[in-house]
Order: sequence, then C-alpha cells, then structure tokens
Amino acid sequence: MAPSDVPLDIGQVSLTVNDLARVGDFYQSALGLDKLSDDGTEARFGASGRSLIALRQDKAARRHSPREAGLFHTAFLLPSRADLGAWLHHAAESRVPLQGASDHLVSEALYLADPEGNGIEIYVDRPRDQWTHKGAEIEMASNALDLQDVAKSATGPWQGAPEGTVIGHVHLQVGQLDPAEAFYADTLGMAVTSRYPGATFFGSGGYHHHLASNIWKSRGAGPRDGPATGLTEIELRSTAAEIAAIRRRATARTPLTDPWGTTFTLTQKG
Repeated sequence: MAPSDVPLDIGQVSLTVNDLARVGDFYQSALGLDKLSDDGTEARFGASGRSLIALRQDKAARRHSPREAGLFHTAFLLPSRADLGAWLHHAAESRVPLQGASDHLVSEALYLADPEGNGIEIYVDRPRDQWTHKGAEIEMASNALDLQDVAKSATGPWQGAPEGTVIGHVHLQVGQLDPAEAFYADTLGMAVTSRYPGATFFGSGGYHHHLASNIWKSRGAGPRDGPATGLTEIELRSTAAEIAAIRRRATARTPLTDPWGTTFTLTQKG
C-alpha cells in the first residue's frame, strides 16, 4: 500500500522563495521534477503531471531562520530502491551536495537542501511486512545507511523523477510537542505512529508518517512572523467525509493553521 492509498495524505507543498528562477532550476536539475506552470511569480513542479512543489516568489521576504518553526524537510518518496540508487549516482555526477543519509528501518533516506535552505529528503520505503511494531507505534531509527549498497541497486541512469513519485511526508519544526500533537492528531485526525526524543510522528492508514514534528532546533519557537521565506502551505488530500470531520474539529481555526502559522488546505481526492 502506498502512502497515498490512505484516508489522508500529502498533496502539494508551497514554499516562499526570494529567487524563483534559481530555486526552481534546482528542483528541476537536482530532483528531476517537471515544470508544470510558471507565471513569473509562482511556479509549480511535479512528476507525471501531479504538482508536488509550488514556489511563490517574494523578493522582499526575510530569509527564514533555521531555529524558527516551519519546515524541517519535504520528503519525496520514489517508487523503488533502484530509483533511489539511480538518483544517488545522479547526485554524485552532478555534485549535488548531500547533508546526510539514514536507514530508518521502515525506509532508506538521503538528505539535502535547496539553494535557500529548505530541507529535502529523498527516500524509498521498505515493504510494510518488514516494519516492526511496538504496541501501537512503528519502530524507526536513524542508523547509518549503506550508500554503496543503495548505489548498486540502480538498474539504469537517472532520467528524472519517475512516475509514481509523491511527497511521502512533511517534517516540521515546532515550538512545543504537545500543541503540535493536539493539532496534527486531534484536529487533523492522524494517529501517533512513533516518538523519538524531541519528535513525534503522525500517519494515516497505518503509514509510518505523513507528518512529523520536532523541537531539535526550534524549542520554544513562537508563531512565525511574515513575510518570510520557507514553508507557506501544505495541501492535505482526503475523502469528502474525512474533510468534513476535520472541519468540524477545527471550527475555531479559519483558515486551518497549526499553532505556528502554517496553513493546511484540504482537497478532496479524485
């Protein structure tokens, strides 16, 4: 089961950037996304016609601080380990700088950032029957990733983001974990799937996580002051019934925002 075959999943992530052309070129060249539209102030990028990232230009916006609430990373899920291996070869040949690599038990992940510091994860899931559960939670870790073994899995060259590439999850920096859980679990209706020291993970339909929150760099952060670069909006896709339930639970939040000012939009799945 894919992370999109669940009651609630991630659609598009919107970022505010100072330099639309430079950041947009990165998502095309480094990640292999297709440019779907560009009116000079906003551009959308995706795979197989599905928009995954929207970049909104604001040349006057202040650059976001790595210690404030907002985006930790947007995680692009590839269909297969062979795709991840092909991308790793592409990154090495194109000199795309990696910031880390981890074996999370449920997935294998590579980390980098776009030219304005927005975190990115590129990953592939292990089959669900290999995930280990401890009670209601899914066991995850941050172990060393065998990069050579991942590279060996490639069966051909990287030819851009393959069909089936989606945003598997979005990881957020927050000021406190309890208010984050109250919003992401109680209001949005996602289950708590795992807890790390300083982080909580939330998923729908048994997936290891669609959203995560941490206070590793942002403990005590308040609502973000705008305009600023970085995360602007997260699109959640769901059924009509689930969207109605979220709206009932979020009666006091119009628009639907988390405690740190990130807006969530709700789109009915086609």
